[in-house]
Amino acid sequence: MSIVEKINKLKHQKNAIILTHCYQSIEIDEVSDFVGDSLYLSRVAAKTNADIIVFAGVYFMAQSAKLLSPQKRVFLPNLNSGCLMADMIDVNALRLFKQQHQNIPVVCYINSTAEVKAECDICCTSSNALDIIKSLNTDKVLFVPDTYLGKWVQKSLKNVEVITFNGFCPTHLRIRAEDVENARKKYPKALILAHPECHGEVTKLSDFVGSTKEIMEFALKSKNKQFVIATEKGVVDRLIRDNRLNRQDKEFILINDNIICPNMKHNTLEDIYNVLENETNEILIDNKIADKARLCMDKMLNSI
Repeated sequence: MSIVEKINKLKHQKNAIILTHCYQSIEIDEVSDFVGDSLYLSRVAAKTNADIIVFAGVYFMAQSAKLLSPQKRVFLPNLNSGCLMADMIDVNALRLFKQQHQNIPVVCYINSTAEVKAECDICCTSSNALDIIKSLNTDKVLFVPDTYLGKWVQKSLKNVEVITFNGFCPTHLRIRAEDVENARKKYPKALILAHPECHGEVTKLSDFVGSTKEIMEFALKSKNKQFVIATEKGVVDRLIRDNRLNRQDKEFILINDNIICPNMKHNTLEDIYNVLENETNEILIDNKIADKARLCMDKMLNSI
């Protein structure tokens, strides 16, 4: 019996589902029930009837699934799958940031720990950050932890000041303006699609800026035939696969070979099998923290 067959058998036996982020290694899709970006997977986690959720992603994503499905058991295949951006802010740093900018609502990117979410007013993803901030009907917001997503939203808002914490995604910051300029020269007919976690100089030079899901949808629906993708390699892998399955004659090019998130790639099929078999690496959150963090996430889901 192959490892895929073993995993599928255990899923059936234990009423488990596997949620997989688009930055994961593509072979994990073989056993996944749902594959997508953070917003989509958050919604799935909130609605699932499964007893067990295995989240093939990074730690904060598994925490978010646990927050939204507190009665479910949630497992992370590999506990080394952290997020460097999420680690850039903790509760103490957040409290200091709030103290420096008092009486201003705090929006936290979903790329943050439960402890940080518990200290914020509302959560957002890259798909809905603009709408979430608009929904607050305020002239100022604090945005944590990603300064580049916050600044990208700021450019689209006329009457709201977005004050950002100085966090960032090291993987997306490997993409530089010169990468875009080089891609323009090498692939003059290509559209350049970028994630808003990229540096502002990159998003300014790109043809389209959007979340993981939005990039994939744009590329698959566009009549253009060639695309340079300025986000994590997993997105390119899935676009190539889906293009082949849909028999479309399109080309997808990763903007440079270094756009791979090492933490996202920690999870393997073997890890998924092990946590399903042995029920290890369970995500547990203190009840008081969970209640506050859940409220932060529920506000997001109820506002869109």
